Amino acid sequence: MSLLVVGLSHRSAPVSVLERASLAPEVRGKLLQDAVGAEPTSEAAVLSTCNRTELYADVDKFHAGVAELSSLLARYSGVGLEELTPYLYVHYEDRAVHHLFSVACGLDSMVVGEGQILGQIKDALAVAQDQHTAGRLMNDLFQQALRVGKRAHSETGIDRAGQSLVTFGLEQLAAGRPVAEWVRGRRALVIGAGSMSSLAATVLARAGVTELVIANRTLERARRLAAGLHGGGLTARAVPAHDMPAELPHADVAVSCTGATGLVLTADDLAAALAARAGSRGSREEPMALLDLAMPRDIDAAAHRLEGVRLVDIESLAEASADAPMAADVDKVRGIVADEVAAFGAAQRAATITPTVVALRAMAADVVAAEMARLDGRLPGLDAKQRAEITQTVRRVVDKLLHAPTVRVKQLAGEPGGAGYADALRELFDLDPQTVAAVSNPEQERQ
Repeated sequence: MSLLVVGLSHRSAPVSVLERASLAPEVRGKLLQDAVGAEPTSEAAVLSTCNRTELYADVDKFHAGVAELSSLLARYSGVGLEELTPYLYVHYEDRAVHHLFSVACGLDSMVVGEGQILGQIKDALAVAQDQHTAGRLMNDLFQQALRVGKRAHSETGIDRAGQSLVTFGLEQLAAGRPVAEWVRGRRALVIGAGSMSSLAATVLARAGVTELVIANRTLERARRLAAGLHGGGLTARAVPAHDMPAELPHADVAVSCTGATGLVLTADDLAAALAARAGSRGSREEPMALLDLAMPRDIDAAAHRLEGVRLVDIESLAEASADAPMAADVDKVRGIVADEVAAFGAAQRAATITPTVVALRAMAADVVAAEMARLDGRLPGLDAKQRAEITQTVRRVVDKLLHAPTVRVKQLAGEPGGAGYADALRELFDLDPQTVAAVSNPEQERQ
Protein backbone atom coordinates (compact mmCIF):
# COMPACT_ATOMS: atom_id res chain seq x y z
CA MET A 1 0.00 0.00 0.00
CA SER A 2 1.19 3.58 -0.74
CA LEU A 3 0.30 7.10 0.36
CA LEU A 4 -1.55 9.29 -2.14
CA VAL A 5 -2.91 12.82 -1.81
CA VAL A 6 -5.20 14.53 -4.30
CA GLY A 7 -6.29 18.10 -3.65
CA LEU A 8 -6.40 21.74 -4.56
CA SER A 9 -5.31 24.89 -2.76
CA HIS A 10 -4.82 28.61 -3.19
CA ARG A 11 -1.65 27.75 -5.11
CA SER A 12 -3.41 25.67 -7.73
CA ALA A 13 -6.92 27.12 -8.03
CA PRO A 14 -8.60 30.54 -8.07
CA VAL A 15 -10.58 31.48 -5.01
CA SER A 16 -13.85 31.14 -6.95
CA VAL A 17 -13.13 27.43 -7.48
CA LEU A 18 -11.77 26.90 -3.96
CA GLU A 19 -14.91 28.44 -2.55
CA ARG A 20 -17.16 26.03 -4.45
CA ALA A 21 -14.92 23.03 -3.72
CA SER A 22 -14.85 23.53 0.04
CA LEU A 23 -16.34 20.66 2.04
CA ALA A 24 -18.93 21.29 4.72
CA PRO A 25 -18.09 19.55 8.03
CA GLU A 26 -21.19 17.38 7.85
CA VAL A 27 -20.15 15.73 4.55
CA ARG A 28 -16.55 14.91 5.44
CA GLY A 29 -17.41 11.78 7.37
CA LYS A 30 -19.45 10.38 4.48
CA LEU A 31 -16.64 11.23 2.08
CA LEU A 32 -14.18 9.27 4.22
CA GLN A 33 -16.53 6.28 4.41
CA ASP A 34 -16.93 6.23 0.65
CA ALA A 35 -13.18 6.60 0.21
CA VAL A 36 -12.32 3.51 2.27
CA GLY A 37 -15.21 1.67 0.66
CA ALA A 38 -13.57 2.05 -2.75
CA GLU A 39 -11.45 -0.82 -4.05
CA PRO A 40 -8.00 0.84 -4.15
CA THR A 41 -8.23 2.51 -0.71
CA SER A 42 -7.77 1.11 2.79
CA GLU A 43 -7.35 4.30 4.85
CA ALA A 44 -8.32 7.94 4.32
CA ALA A 45 -8.26 11.41 5.88
CA VAL A 46 -9.50 14.76 4.58
CA LEU A 47 -7.88 18.13 5.27
CA SER A 48 -10.30 20.96 4.47
CA THR A 49 -9.44 24.55 5.40
CA CYS A 50 -10.24 28.02 4.10
CA ASN A 51 -7.61 27.71 1.37
CA ARG A 52 -7.21 23.98 0.69
CA THR A 53 -9.18 20.77 0.25
CA GLU A 54 -7.11 17.58 0.23
CA LEU A 55 -7.93 13.89 0.42
CA TYR A 56 -5.21 11.56 1.74
CA ALA A 57 -5.44 7.80 1.23
CA ASP A 58 -3.50 4.57 1.49
CA VAL A 59 -3.96 2.94 -1.92
CA ASP A 60 -2.74 -0.20 -3.62
CA LYS A 61 -3.09 1.15 -7.19
CA PHE A 62 -1.84 4.60 -8.16
CA HIS A 63 -3.93 5.38 -11.25
CA ALA A 64 -7.09 3.83 -9.84
CA GLY A 65 -6.49 5.74 -6.61
CA VAL A 66 -6.10 9.09 -8.39
CA ALA A 67 -9.27 8.50 -10.39
CA GLU A 68 -11.27 7.45 -7.33
CA LEU A 69 -10.13 10.30 -5.06
CA SER A 70 -10.66 12.88 -7.81
CA SER A 71 -14.18 11.60 -8.42
CA LEU A 72 -14.98 11.69 -4.71
CA LEU A 73 -13.77 15.29 -4.37
CA ALA A 74 -15.86 16.29 -7.36
CA ARG A 75 -18.95 14.49 -6.08
CA TYR A 76 -18.83 15.88 -2.56
CA SER A 77 -17.81 19.41 -3.52
CA GLY A 78 -20.45 19.67 -6.21
CA VAL A 79 -17.89 20.88 -8.76
CA GLY A 80 -17.92 18.82 -11.95
CA LEU A 81 -14.93 16.52 -12.43
CA GLU A 82 -14.01 18.04 -15.80
CA GLU A 83 -14.02 21.52 -14.27
CA LEU A 84 -12.18 20.46 -11.11
CA THR A 85 -9.43 18.31 -12.68
CA PRO A 86 -7.24 21.14 -14.08
CA TYR A 87 -6.83 22.54 -10.56
CA LEU A 88 -6.03 19.26 -8.79
CA TYR A 89 -2.52 18.28 -7.76
CA VAL A 90 -1.33 14.76 -6.98
CA HIS A 91 1.47 13.72 -4.63
CA TYR A 92 2.55 10.13 -4.11
CA GLU A 93 4.58 8.30 -1.45
CA ASP A 94 7.51 10.46 -0.24
CA ARG A 95 6.24 13.51 -2.14
CA ALA A 96 2.89 13.18 -0.36
CA VAL A 97 4.65 13.02 3.01
CA HIS A 98 6.79 16.04 2.06
CA HIS A 99 3.67 17.96 1.08
CA LEU A 100 1.82 17.36 4.37
CA PHE A 101 4.91 18.13 6.47
CA SER A 102 5.39 21.40 4.52
CA VAL A 103 1.73 22.24 5.09
CA ALA A 104 2.10 21.54 8.82
CA CYS A 105 5.05 23.91 9.05
CA GLY A 106 3.16 26.72 7.34
CA LEU A 107 5.37 26.64 4.23
CA ASP A 108 2.36 26.06 1.96
CA SER A 109 0.03 28.52 3.69
CA MET A 110 -1.30 31.71 2.16
CA VAL A 111 0.66 33.51 4.88
CA VAL A 112 3.95 31.66 5.33
CA GLY A 113 4.53 30.49 8.87
CA GLU A 114 0.96 30.79 10.18
CA GLY A 115 0.22 28.31 12.93
CA GLN A 116 -3.54 27.79 12.52
CA ILE A 117 -2.91 24.88 10.18
CA LEU A 118 -1.68 22.69 13.05
CA GLY A 119 -5.10 22.79 14.69
CA GLN A 120 -6.73 21.99 11.36
CA ILE A 121 -4.45 18.98 10.83
CA LYS A 122 -5.28 17.79 14.34
CA ASP A 123 -9.00 18.13 13.55
CA ALA A 124 -8.56 16.21 10.28
CA LEU A 125 -6.96 13.31 12.15
CA ALA A 126 -9.69 13.38 14.82
CA VAL A 127 -12.42 13.14 12.17
CA ALA A 128 -10.66 10.22 10.47
CA GLN A 129 -10.27 8.47 13.82
CA ASP A 130 -13.94 9.05 14.67
CA GLN A 131 -14.93 7.59 11.31
CA HIS A 132 -12.50 4.66 11.77
CA THR A 133 -10.81 5.45 8.45
CA ALA A 134 -7.39 6.16 9.99
CA GLY A 135 -5.24 3.07 10.29
CA ARG A 136 -1.56 2.79 11.07
CA LEU A 137 -0.40 4.90 8.11
CA MET A 138 -2.81 7.83 8.58
CA ASN A 139 -2.25 7.91 12.33
CA ASP A 140 1.53 7.80 11.94
CA LEU A 141 1.50 10.37 9.12
CA PHE A 142 -0.72 13.00 10.74
CA GLN A 143 0.75 12.62 14.22
CA GLN A 144 4.24 12.98 12.78
CA ALA A 145 3.10 16.03 10.77
CA LEU A 146 1.94 17.67 14.00
CA ARG A 147 5.32 16.94 15.62
CA VAL A 148 7.19 18.31 12.59
CA GLY A 149 5.10 21.48 12.62
CA LYS A 150 5.70 22.04 16.32
CA ARG A 151 9.41 21.39 15.85
CA ALA A 152 9.61 23.96 13.04
CA HIS A 153 7.94 26.61 15.18
CA SER A 154 10.07 25.86 18.24
CA GLU A 155 13.46 25.48 16.54
CA THR A 156 13.26 28.27 13.97
CA GLY A 157 11.86 31.73 13.54
CA ILE A 158 9.26 30.66 10.99
CA ASP A 159 6.65 32.55 13.03
CA ARG A 160 8.40 35.74 11.95
CA ALA A 161 7.92 34.85 8.29
CA GLY A 162 4.26 35.62 8.53
CA GLN A 163 1.35 36.01 10.86
CA SER A 164 -1.90 34.18 11.26
CA LEU A 165 -4.49 34.81 8.60
CA VAL A 166 -6.39 36.94 11.10
CA THR A 167 -3.46 39.25 11.81
CA PHE A 168 -2.52 39.43 8.15
CA GLY A 169 -6.09 40.35 7.23
CA LEU A 170 -6.23 43.06 9.90
CA GLU A 171 -2.93 44.43 8.61
CA GLN A 172 -4.48 44.77 5.16
CA LEU A 173 -7.45 46.61 6.63
CA ALA A 174 -5.15 48.89 8.62
CA ALA A 175 -3.48 49.90 5.32
CA GLY A 176 0.01 50.44 6.67
CA ARG A 177 -0.81 51.52 10.20
CA PRO A 178 0.13 49.23 13.11
CA VAL A 179 -2.87 47.02 13.88
CA ALA A 180 -2.81 47.87 17.58
CA GLU A 181 -2.85 51.59 16.78
CA TRP A 182 -5.60 51.18 14.18
CA VAL A 183 -8.04 49.16 16.32
CA ARG A 184 -7.40 50.83 19.66
CA GLY A 185 -10.61 52.30 21.01
CA ARG A 186 -12.80 50.79 18.28
CA ARG A 187 -15.84 48.58 18.54
CA ALA A 188 -15.59 45.13 16.94
CA LEU A 189 -18.05 42.45 15.88
CA VAL A 190 -16.96 38.81 15.44
CA ILE A 191 -19.42 36.59 13.59
CA GLY A 192 -19.00 32.93 14.53
CA ALA A 193 -17.41 31.22 17.52
CA GLY A 194 -15.22 28.53 15.93
CA SER A 195 -11.43 28.30 16.11
CA MET A 196 -10.73 31.08 13.58
CA SER A 197 -13.35 33.35 15.12
CA SER A 198 -11.89 32.68 18.57
CA LEU A 199 -8.47 33.66 17.29
CA ALA A 200 -9.90 36.82 15.74
CA ALA A 201 -11.60 37.76 19.00
CA THR A 202 -8.38 37.18 20.94
CA VAL A 203 -6.29 39.25 18.50
CA LEU A 204 -8.79 42.12 18.60
CA ALA A 205 -9.01 42.04 22.39
CA ARG A 206 -5.24 42.12 22.78
CA ALA A 207 -4.93 44.90 20.20
CA GLY A 208 -7.10 47.18 22.32
CA VAL A 209 -10.68 47.32 21.08
CA THR A 210 -13.00 48.77 23.72
CA GLU A 211 -16.09 46.73 22.86
CA LEU A 212 -16.28 43.25 21.35
CA VAL A 213 -19.51 41.52 20.39
CA ILE A 214 -19.59 37.80 19.51
CA ALA A 215 -22.58 36.80 17.34
CA ASN A 216 -23.15 33.10 16.90
CA ARG A 217 -25.95 30.67 16.09
CA THR A 218 -25.29 28.85 19.38
CA LEU A 219 -25.48 31.56 22.02
CA GLU A 220 -23.88 29.49 24.79
CA ARG A 221 -20.74 28.96 22.69
CA ALA A 222 -20.54 32.70 22.04
CA ARG A 223 -20.92 33.36 25.76
CA ARG A 224 -18.04 31.02 26.60
CA LEU A 225 -15.83 32.81 24.10
CA ALA A 226 -16.81 36.26 25.39
CA ALA A 227 -16.23 35.17 29.00
CA GLY A 228 -12.66 34.20 28.21
CA LEU A 229 -11.77 37.63 26.84
CA HIS A 230 -10.40 40.29 29.11
CA GLY A 231 -8.23 43.34 29.03
CA GLY A 232 -8.05 46.90 30.21
CA GLY A 233 -11.36 48.59 29.53
CA LEU A 234 -12.68 45.82 27.26
CA THR A 235 -16.37 45.02 27.26
CA ALA A 236 -17.13 41.63 25.67
CA ARG A 237 -20.61 40.25 25.23
CA ALA A 238 -22.43 37.57 23.24
CA VAL A 239 -25.55 37.83 21.11
CA PRO A 240 -27.51 35.29 19.05
CA ALA A 241 -26.85 35.29 15.31
CA HIS A 242 -30.23 36.84 14.50
CA ASP A 243 -29.23 39.95 16.47
CA MET A 244 -26.16 40.47 14.30
CA PRO A 245 -27.82 42.94 11.83
CA ALA A 246 -28.72 45.20 14.76
CA GLU A 247 -25.12 45.12 16.02
CA LEU A 248 -23.47 45.72 12.67
CA PRO A 249 -24.11 49.49 12.37
CA HIS A 250 -22.31 50.04 15.68
CA ALA A 251 -19.19 48.09 14.65
CA ASP A 252 -16.05 49.78 13.34
CA VAL A 253 -14.58 46.43 12.32
CA ALA A 254 -16.30 43.10 11.75
CA VAL A 255 -14.67 39.70 11.26
CA SER A 256 -16.69 36.79 9.92
CA CYS A 257 -15.67 33.15 9.74
CA THR A 258 -18.57 30.72 9.95
CA GLY A 259 -19.31 27.35 8.43
CA ALA A 260 -22.41 28.65 6.67
CA THR A 261 -23.00 27.47 3.12
CA GLY A 262 -24.69 30.74 2.09
CA LEU A 263 -23.92 34.41 2.62
CA VAL A 264 -24.08 35.68 6.19
CA LEU A 265 -23.96 39.34 5.13
CA THR A 266 -25.52 40.36 1.81
CA ALA A 267 -24.98 43.65 0.03
CA ASP A 268 -28.47 44.71 1.14
CA ASP A 269 -27.63 43.93 4.78
CA LEU A 270 -24.54 46.10 4.52
CA ALA A 271 -26.38 48.93 2.78
CA ALA A 272 -28.95 48.96 5.59
CA ALA A 273 -26.19 48.97 8.21
CA LEU A 274 -24.42 51.84 6.46
CA ALA A 275 -27.63 53.85 6.37
CA ALA A 276 -28.22 53.29 10.08
CA ARG A 277 -24.59 54.08 10.77
CA ALA A 278 -24.72 57.36 8.87
CA GLY A 279 -27.88 58.39 10.68
CA SER A 280 -26.36 57.88 14.11
CA ARG A 281 -22.78 59.02 13.52
CA GLY A 282 -22.77 61.52 10.71
CA SER A 283 -20.91 61.21 7.43
CA ARG A 284 -17.27 61.71 8.42
CA GLU A 285 -16.63 58.27 9.92
CA GLU A 286 -13.97 55.97 8.55
CA PRO A 287 -15.24 53.13 6.32
CA MET A 288 -16.68 50.07 8.00
CA ALA A 289 -13.85 47.51 7.97
CA LEU A 290 -14.89 43.95 7.10
CA LEU A 291 -12.67 40.86 7.22
CA ASP A 292 -14.14 37.71 5.66
CA LEU A 293 -12.08 34.60 6.47
CA ALA A 294 -14.72 32.05 5.52
CA MET A 295 -14.60 29.57 2.66
CA PRO A 296 -17.11 29.69 1.07
CA ARG A 297 -17.33 33.39 1.76
CA ASP A 298 -19.63 34.86 4.40
CA ILE A 299 -19.78 38.40 3.03
CA ASP A 300 -21.17 39.33 -0.36
CA ALA A 301 -18.34 40.24 -2.75
CA ALA A 302 -20.57 43.08 -3.99
CA ALA A 303 -19.59 44.88 -0.76
CA HIS A 304 -16.41 45.96 -2.58
CA ARG A 305 -18.59 48.35 -4.59
CA LEU A 306 -20.32 49.92 -1.60
CA GLU A 307 -19.13 53.35 -0.54
CA GLY A 308 -18.24 53.40 3.13
CA VAL A 309 -17.06 49.77 3.26
CA ARG A 310 -13.57 48.33 3.13
CA LEU A 311 -13.68 44.56 2.61
CA VAL A 312 -10.75 42.17 2.81
CA ASP A 313 -11.57 38.58 1.96
CA ILE A 314 -9.71 35.39 1.05
CA GLU A 315 -9.29 36.50 -2.55
CA SER A 316 -7.71 39.83 -1.70
CA LEU A 317 -5.54 38.14 0.95
CA ALA A 318 -4.26 35.73 -1.68
CA GLU A 319 -3.23 38.65 -3.87
CA ALA A 320 -1.57 40.50 -0.99
CA SER A 321 0.29 37.45 0.31
CA ALA A 322 2.14 37.06 -2.98
CA ASP A 323 4.28 40.02 -1.93
CA ALA A 324 4.60 39.05 1.76
CA PRO A 325 8.21 39.01 3.01
CA MET A 326 9.91 35.64 3.47
CA ALA A 327 11.99 35.04 6.57
CA ALA A 328 15.48 33.55 6.38
CA ASP A 329 14.28 30.80 8.70
CA VAL A 330 12.18 29.34 5.89
CA ASP A 331 15.30 27.58 4.58
CA LYS A 332 15.86 26.04 8.01
CA VAL A 333 12.30 24.74 8.05
CA ARG A 334 12.74 23.25 4.60
CA GLY A 335 15.77 21.40 5.93
CA ILE A 336 13.75 20.10 8.88
CA VAL A 337 11.03 18.91 6.52
CA ALA A 338 13.54 17.09 4.30
CA ASP A 339 15.12 15.35 7.29
CA GLU A 340 11.75 14.38 8.77
CA VAL A 341 10.49 13.02 5.44
CA ALA A 342 13.57 10.79 5.16
CA ALA A 343 13.16 9.60 8.74
CA PHE A 344 9.44 8.91 8.25
CA GLY A 345 10.10 6.93 5.09
CA ALA A 346 12.77 4.86 6.79
CA ALA A 347 10.50 4.16 9.76
CA GLN A 348 7.62 3.11 7.51
CA ARG A 349 9.82 0.85 5.42
CA ALA A 350 11.31 -0.71 8.56
CA ALA A 351 7.80 -1.27 9.92
CA THR A 352 6.93 -3.43 6.93
CA ILE A 353 9.50 -6.03 8.05
CA THR A 354 8.22 -6.18 11.63
CA PRO A 355 5.34 -8.65 11.04
CA THR A 356 7.73 -10.99 9.23
CA VAL A 357 10.28 -10.80 12.05
CA VAL A 358 7.54 -11.42 14.63
CA ALA A 359 6.28 -14.40 12.63
CA LEU A 360 9.83 -15.75 12.37
CA ARG A 361 10.38 -15.54 16.11
CA ALA A 362 6.99 -17.13 16.74
CA MET A 363 7.96 -19.99 14.45
CA ALA A 364 11.28 -20.36 16.31
CA ALA A 365 9.40 -20.49 19.64
CA ASP A 366 7.15 -23.22 18.23
CA VAL A 367 10.22 -25.20 17.13
CA VAL A 368 11.73 -24.92 20.62
CA ALA A 369 8.46 -26.03 22.21
CA ALA A 370 8.16 -29.00 19.83
CA GLU A 371 11.73 -30.11 20.45
CA MET A 372 11.29 -29.87 24.23
CA ALA A 373 8.12 -31.98 23.96
CA ARG A 374 10.08 -34.58 21.95
CA LEU A 375 12.86 -34.48 24.56
CA ASP A 376 10.32 -35.13 27.30
CA GLY A 377 9.31 -38.29 25.49
CA ARG A 378 12.88 -39.50 25.13
CA LEU A 379 14.08 -38.44 28.59
CA PRO A 380 11.05 -38.77 30.88
CA GLY A 381 13.23 -38.74 33.97
CA LEU A 382 14.18 -35.06 33.73
CA ASP A 383 13.14 -33.10 36.79
CA ALA A 384 11.61 -29.60 36.51
CA LYS A 385 14.89 -27.79 37.19
CA GLN A 386 16.79 -29.76 34.52
CA ARG A 387 14.03 -29.28 31.99
CA ALA A 388 13.90 -25.50 32.67
CA GLU A 389 17.68 -25.21 32.24
CA ILE A 390 17.64 -27.10 28.94
CA THR A 391 14.71 -25.02 27.68
CA GLN A 392 16.46 -21.78 28.58
CA THR A 393 19.69 -22.94 26.86
CA VAL A 394 17.90 -23.85 23.65
CA ARG A 395 16.04 -20.52 23.63
CA ARG A 396 19.30 -18.61 24.11
CA VAL A 397 20.89 -20.46 21.20
CA VAL A 398 17.92 -19.70 18.95
CA ASP A 399 17.79 -16.04 20.04
CA LYS A 400 21.50 -15.56 19.37
CA LEU A 401 21.21 -17.15 15.94
CA LEU A 402 18.27 -14.92 15.01
CA HIS A 403 19.45 -11.69 16.63
CA ALA A 404 22.00 -10.49 14.05
CA PRO A 405 19.97 -11.32 10.92
CA THR A 406 16.73 -9.81 12.29
CA VAL A 407 18.45 -6.60 13.41
CA ARG A 408 20.25 -6.32 10.10
CA VAL A 409 17.15 -7.00 8.02
CA LYS A 410 15.31 -4.19 9.85
CA GLN A 411 18.18 -1.83 9.04
CA LEU A 412 18.20 -2.88 5.39
CA ALA A 413 14.42 -2.63 5.11
CA GLY A 414 14.59 0.98 6.31
CA GLU A 415 16.74 1.96 3.33
CA PRO A 416 15.31 2.95 -0.07
CA GLY A 417 14.45 -0.18 -2.03
CA GLY A 418 14.38 -2.27 1.14
CA ALA A 419 10.81 -3.54 0.71
CA GLY A 420 12.04 -6.82 -0.80
CA TYR A 421 13.80 -7.98 2.36
CA ALA A 422 10.53 -9.05 3.98
CA ASP A 423 9.79 -11.27 0.97
CA ALA A 424 13.30 -12.73 1.09
CA LEU A 425 12.95 -13.52 4.80
CA ARG A 426 9.62 -15.27 4.23
CA GLU A 427 11.11 -17.35 1.42
CA LEU A 428 14.27 -18.29 3.30
CA PHE A 429 12.41 -19.52 6.37
CA ASP A 430 9.31 -20.79 4.54
CA LEU A 431 7.01 -18.63 6.66
CA ASP A 432 3.28 -19.01 6.21
CA PRO A 433 1.96 -15.82 4.52
CA GLN A 434 -1.28 -16.08 6.51
CA THR A 435 0.68 -16.09 9.75
CA VAL A 436 2.50 -12.93 8.71
CA ALA A 437 -0.80 -11.32 7.65
CA ALA A 438 -2.34 -12.18 11.02
CA VAL A 439 0.53 -10.39 12.77
CA SER A 440 -0.08 -7.35 10.56
CA ASN A 441 -3.81 -7.38 11.30
CA PRO A 442 -4.59 -8.67 14.80
CA GLU A 443 -8.28 -7.87 14.33
CA GLN A 444 -8.41 -10.25 11.37
CA GLU A 445 -6.67 -12.92 13.43
CA ARG A 446 -9.27 -12.60 16.23
CA GLN A 447 -12.09 -12.92 13.73
